[in-house]
Amino acid sequence: MTTVNEVMTTNPIVAEVPGTRNEVLKIMIKHNLTGLPVVRRNDGALAGMISRVDIFKKPEEEQLAMIMNRCVSVIGPDASVEEAAAMFMDQNVRHLQVVEEGHLVGILTPTNLLEEVERRDIKTPVEDMIRQTCVPIYPESPLAVALTTIKVSGVFALPVLDDTGRLVGIITDRDIFNKTNIDGNLAMAELGIGHDEDEWSWDGLHTVMKLWYEVSKIELPKVPVRDIMIREPVTLFKRSSVSEAARIMRKRDFGQLPVRDSKDKLLAMVYDSDVITVLARK
Repeated sequence: MTTVNEVMTTNPIVAEVPGTRNEVLKIMIKHNLTGLPVVRRNDGALAGMISRVDIFKKPEEEQLAMIMNRCVSVIGPDASVEEAAAMFMDQNVRHLQVVEEGHLVGILTPTNLLEEVERRDIKTPVEDMIRQTCVPIYPESPLAVALTTIKVSGVFALPVLDDTGRLVGIITDRDIFNKTNIDGNLAMAELGIGHDEDEWSWDGLHTVMKLWYEVSKIELPKVPVRDIMIREPVTLFKRSSVSEAARIMRKRDFGQLPVRDSKDKLLAMVYDSDVITVLARK
């Protein structure tokens, strides 16, 4: 039996309470993170979780304790990967805090479980694992329309179909903001972050600015989806195994893949969080 301890990420980057919003934003930008656990500064005990979504729900709040989510999903290091997969599926979360005697010892995401799915060589067809709605978009749609579609649909990747219904690309929220021209100095001033000796991750800045857009209305480039999309995306046939899907996702660092039917048409999108649920069904 494979346990959480064997696949989790150890020594995760954390925020501390008491602390401030700007301290968290600096960590997110420096390490290109969208969320991180929060521990108590005095004893290291797990206190909660903070994500960029939490921050921008309360853009005027500065104290971390007032922003963070105290209701977090936790699992023990000796739990099985099957138990972890079931929690991801039932609770619809993307992070599990691994806790032992009240202290954070690791963090688990769907990505951590992909290698286990691959290793087991599970033959279940990927079409059986599809759980989420597929939302296509047209190549000539403006980026602002693509971003709004992502926001209201709750998905973070849109397959791009031409006027014949053929799959010609894929675009994600990260693709949109990685292509956005952002003045780094202005952006950090907008976020209330001053310069210091730390190295900054520009990918991380774009990731944070994705949600800051909702508050300060930064303009996106006035270009169509076709100028930004990833062309000729890697796809899966609907009868491909979930282990093959896990292998491709892990090897290429993809969070999702388009699935095609027997006529080579787009059938659906499958996400890493869908693929790992096969472990909960074994």
